[in-house]
Amino acid sequence: MKWTVSIRKKVLKNIVKLLKNVRNGLKILIKEIEISGPTRGNWPNYSPLPGGRHHCHLKKGRPTYIAVWDVTDKEIKLVEVSYVGTHEKAPY
Repeated sequence: MKWTVSIRKKVLKNIVKLLKNVRNGLKILIKEIEISGPTRGNWPNYSPLPGGRHHCHLKKGRPTYIAVWDVTDKEIKLVEVSYVGTHEKAPY
């Protein structure tokens, strides 16, 4: 069964402001989460965070762009992307 990935409204508004390669990386990340689940050890600087959260880098360098996602329900396989942006403003 596939995972369902939702994106917060605030993240959706900010996606258009991101660099093209960061947007493409986010699309690939979301597809991988849908197919294989929220644990993405194959992504750069991936790490699980407390409370069912996960993060990884979408673009290294300066500035570094990251994505943060939360597992909201393991039984029905629901994940929510809660932040995409620069490392400095990350909510963790």
